[in-house]
Amino acid sequence: MASIGEFDPLNSSVPATKIEITVSCRSLLDVDTFSRSAPVVVLYVQGIGTKEWREFGRTEVIDNTLNPDFVRKFVLDYFFEEKQNLRFDVYNVDSRSSNISKHSFLGQTFCTLGEIIGSSGSRLERVGIPGKKCGNIIFTAEELSNCRDIATMQLCANKLDKKDFFGKSDPFLVFYRSNEDGTFTICHKTEVIKNTLNPVWQPFTIPVRALCNGDYDSHDFIGEFTTSYRELSRGQSQFNVYEVLNPKKKGRKKKYVNSGTVTLLSFKVESEYTFVDFIRGNPSQPTSLHYMNPYQLNAYAMALKAVGEIIQDYDSDKLFPAYGFGAKLPPDGKISHAFPLNSDCENANCVGIEGVLEAYYDCLRKVQLYGPTNFAPVINQVAQCASEVTDGSQYFVLLIITDGVISDMVQTREAVVTAASLPMSVIIVGVGPAEFDAMEELDGDEVRVSSRGRVAERDIVQFVPFRDYIDRSGNQVLSMARLAKDVLAEIPDQLLSFMKSRGIEPRPALCPSPTPQINVHL
Repeated sequence: MASIGEFDPLNSSVPATKIEITVSCRSLLDVDTFSRSAPVVVLYVQGIGTKEWREFGRTEVIDNTLNPDFVRKFVLDYFFEEKQNLRFDVYNVDSRSSNISKHSFLGQTFCTLGEIIGSSGSRLERVGIPGKKCGNIIFTAEELSNCRDIATMQLCANKLDKKDFFGKSDPFLVFYRSNEDGTFTICHKTEVIKNTLNPVWQPFTIPVRALCNGDYDSHDFIGEFTTSYRELSRGQSQFNVYEVLNPKKKGRKKKYVNSGTVTLLSFKVESEYTFVDFIRGNPSQPTSLHYMNPYQLNAYAMALKAVGEIIQDYDSDKLFPAYGFGAKLPPDGKISHAFPLNSDCENANCVGIEGVLEAYYDCLRKVQLYGPTNFAPVINQVAQCASEVTDGSQYFVLLIITDGVISDMVQTREAVVTAASLPMSVIIVGVGPAEFDAMEELDGDEVRVSSRGRVAERDIVQFVPFRDYIDRSGNQVLSMARLAKDVLAEIPDQLLSFMKSRGIEPRPALCPSPTPQINVHL
């Protein structure tokens, strides 16, 4: 049986994961005359490099509500090196037609998958149409675990409360899974059984990752109970008979016992195999930009070696702090956006560029690549070092090599504006085929970076896409030389601009430290 949150770096070399998007709406427009709206949300995705939108999927239709919590999720492959544009359209279903244009349009919003994941608590709330009062749409994102087990269960209930005036009750069960922040997300709803206080629901199947990783407007609440996956997995026993409790009723009636009981009749878990399970071979895939080819350098190593071998001549001790970002670390798979490549949290220094490359290759065998791509943590970490030495004796250069579209642009702009007043520069080399348009915003050649009303004191960021420098004949040495020439071109002017802004003059030639020491962080 697979385990929840399984950490397996060797079998996760492709920097992608599956993300489950849950959708809710609040205060939608009421366009029906004799009842409330019957909303549905349609997701469209935009092709990479095109402007064409294609329908990805639809939620279920929930009748008679303006505040739907949809059970049906959208499961998307998340590639942190790509900008994945999403469009959500909300409609009121007016007929049985599957043609969405036949129904009433209620609102629309655009975002990227990275925006949802990068939002606080992975929860993003948007107005349906900016400037119009048509309600809000709420997205929550959760990574799906590697567990592929499927649970099948059946439940029944006895002596439930009578809720209908002329009959008994029409009961159904709604399952919610608990989230890390204490909230609950709907994950399953059984069928409704008419006119009974002792229902026996049909067996149903649900992925275990959905079970343990509403529509209240038109239904009468009977009661609730809480359980866990571990309890359910025991199967039918005295431990799996649950009292259904109604908190309001319990508070009103002194002799209140319960509103009935729910009994688990059966529970079975099976593993679901995928196509990949049968064809999986060597986990080191040549399509990865981190692929360790025994005969040539990968794109990351080429960029690192090209820039590092030149700039290391200006670092007197040849000790380079080297960090990775965007990975799950052993032993428990904790996500980090600034971790030492050499695994030494007390001393991230590597000896020479060859030492950095060695640490990089060793790190690839231990961690699991993972998004989102956050720059702010590592920029802030180097800025902290630079803030301690502002007398002109040292200058810091941060080299960032990335294949991902940046996910924390707001925080990164703030970090760059702060760092611009310190003795440091930031070099960003983009590798791979991703769209790097957002990176140009950080390279302040035309317009200085700004954040919350503050404008960067200096232009300290230089961005280049490595693909523009690759020699067509495959000559790696020539590609690396071209890259190094352009990427380092602005460093002298950036160093001079800091010294001039602080009124720092060069020390006399006979001084033991005639030039400022350049500290390179990778």
